[in-house]
Parts: sequence; C-alpha cells; structure tokens
Amino acid sequence: MSAMTTEASSAPQQGASGQVVKTKSWKATIGLGAVALISLLFFGFGTPTGVQTTFTVATSTDFIAVPSITVPARAAAVTLSIVALLLTGYVAFRANQFRKVGVWLPIVYGMAIMGALLTWAGADRSGTTIQLTGLLTSALFLAVPLVFGSLAGTLCERSGIINIAIEGQLLAGAFLAALVGSMAGNAYVGLIVAPIAGGLVGLLLAIFATKYWVNQIVVGVVLNMLVIGLTSFFFSTMMTDDPSLNQSLSLPSIDIPLLASIPVLGPVLFQQNLLVYIMYVVVIVLQIMLFKSRWGLRVRAVGEHPKAADTVGIKVNRTRVRNTMLGGAVAGLGGAFFTVASGLAFGKEMTAGKGYIALAAMILGRWSPRGALAAALLFGFADALRVQLGIIGSSIPSEFLAMTPYLATILAVAGLVGLSRPPAAEGIPYKK
Repeated sequence: MSAMTTEASSAPQQGASGQVVKTKSWKATIGLGAVALISLLFFGFGTPTGVQTTFTVATSTDFIAVPSITVPARAAAVTLSIVALLLTGYVAFRANQFRKVGVWLPIVYGMAIMGALLTWAGADRSGTTIQLTGLLTSALFLAVPLVFGSLAGTLCERSGIINIAIEGQLLAGAFLAALVGSMAGNAYVGLIVAPIAGGLVGLLLAIFATKYWVNQIVVGVVLNMLVIGLTSFFFSTMMTDDPSLNQSLSLPSIDIPLLASIPVLGPVLFQQNLLVYIMYVVVIVLQIMLFKSRWGLRVRAVGEHPKAADTVGIKVNRTRVRNTMLGGAVAGLGGAFFTVASGLAFGKEMTAGKGYIALAAMILGRWSPRGALAAALLFGFADALRVQLGIIGSSIPSEFLAMTPYLATILAVAGLVGLSRPPAAEGIPYKK
C-alpha cells in the first residue's frame, strides 16, 4: 500500500531553499474530536438519567463465578466519551510536537467510542443484559480472517510486494477448504488444503510483479476479480449440481484444560477451535522471525533497499516470490474461517470485503504482526458489536449496524494511524 499519514501529524514539505520544512495539519484532530463530541452528545447526554446498563461477565464453565456488572448508563457513556476527547487532545499535543501517535491510541479510542455506544444501547432494557464475555469471544473469532489477511499483507509488503489480492486469497482458501473438506468428509482436511489455494494466488501475483514488472495494485485487483469469477462459476455449476461437494463441515471447539475455566479470559481465548490456536502461534512466530531473526532482517532489507541487499548476496526477487507465496498461504489459511471453521457451506463472494479490511489492519498495525493483531481485533470488535446490538434490539437501523465494521475501518485508517511509513521499496520492481 502507499504511505498513509495521519493529518494530525506533521507533513514535511520542500521549502524554497531546498530545506525540508515541517507543517502541521489539524484535520484528523478535528475529525476525531467531532466523533468524540457526537458520542458525548448522542450516547452520553442522550442516555436517560436514572437508568442502568448491565454487563454479564460469567459463563457456566467459569471456575469462579463473577457477578454481573451494573453501571449508571449515562455516567458511563459520558465518561467513555470524555476519554475519547482526552485522547483527541493527546493527538493534538503530539501533532504540535511533530511526533507520531502510538498504535495503542486507535485501539483505545475505538473501544471507548464503541463502549459508549454499547452502554447507550443497553440502557433501560429490563431483562436484557450485555453479554460481555460473549461479545469478546465473538470479536476474537470474527477477527480471525482479518488477522491472517493482515499477516499476509505484512509478509508481502515487508519484502516490497503490494498485496491487494488478499481478498482473492481468502476467497480461494474458503472455496478449496469447503470443496476438499466435503470430498473427504473431514473439516481438518479442508483446513490443511486451504493454504494451497492462497499460495497459488500469491504465486501469480509474484510472477507478474517480479518477472513482468506489472503494476502490483492493478494485478492484485485483477486477481481478486479472477478468483471471484472462478469460485462463482464452480459454485454455480459443480457445487450446485452435486451438493455433496459443498457440505457444512465444522471444526470442533477445543477447550484447554484449566485455562478454559478462567473467568472472561478462559471462554474468550481458550475455548476456540484449532484455527484460532493456529492464529496465536502464527502471530508469535512471525513477530519473532521478522524482527529477531536473520531471515527477517533479509526480508526487511529487500523491502527497504533491494539494491543494497543484492550487493551483499541476497536474492531480491527470489525472496519476494517466496514471501508472496508464504503470505498467500497464510491468507488462504484464514479463508478456511469462512467455511470449515464456521460450519458454513461455501457461498458466492462470502468474504464480503474482509480482505480490504485486513489491508487497513495491516496499515494501522504498521506492518508488524503484533500491531496487525491489535488492529484486527478492533475491527473484529466492531463486527461483534453489530451482532450484539441486533440481539438486544437496538433502535439503530439495521442498515447502519451493517456499516459498523466498515465505518470503524475508515475512521481508523483516515485519522488514527499516526505516521505510518511503509517499506521504502514497496511496489517498486527490482530491475538489475
């Protein structure tokens, strides 16, 4: 992706004498402040006085029963909105010093705004409580494809290849997982073959980007359309004619002994299926490998200064091809979430733009696995919030609820990223 910088940060410009002069822009700060003020006025002061919101924390499997938490709705919503306003002030302070904002800020800001919304929506609803543990569990589960997609983008772009084809890689993985899993009658088989589909899409991207020097953004979009067309065709013909090739298989939930009984954390983190546990491992391994290993140093060198990397004997294009295929395989594994991990049969375009949200998570996470995980969890929480608001019967129109994760994506990327600098050689073909 191209460099994306927050308007609240400094923007270097070229002066008349050739000297770089820093200038300040307050557009993002104003935007963040406006959202926080709307939250304060609508969710805070718009909540009736004297009513309460109840959050249920405990589940039936908890080792220790945690009582429900009841808070004064108006005071809680106002407090959370004020927290968002204070964070806006912090952004302005950092912008005034020409310093970037940490990746933690968009996470906390987004959680404060969504918390105020949730408190307002659950106020004065007799017999209805906000299932906090269920909300967090759903947020983690719904973030799974975003995490794998953003990790795929990180692997590719750290080596200098722009991966717009994450959407297609997710969809290809979902299709092959459903097809092969149905043929074998085993969801685990589908999980194993899903990375193959994503890796093949990644290989096509790598060939066009490194051998034919085609614009990588254009190739990525074309590959997305290609995968959508192919999967839709096979779904309408092969899978429709023979429903046994598109069964609703599901990975069983695996409870980790002892850890699964911990209140809140247990149901959220340790009562998941195998794909979620694989996600934990992949994030940790890639974070260590990219920033603490020789391999990671070579990959980042290729993405930052390929000519210098070539000078010391690193095969630039070979590294890019391998990383792009690896990234595609990771995204393909994430695509299994939509079918075998969720217990659903394959459907046309069932990824529904999650690949593009994964790109936003990658940028928000500043091209690091750890940051991508945090950003993906934020977007997953926004998606889970949409589901939770529908369950409690919120007065917010369903069309607006459907927009929630995408609005969170736009706000985060447009105003909360901070100074995000992509790898210097990203998108530039290496020609010897």
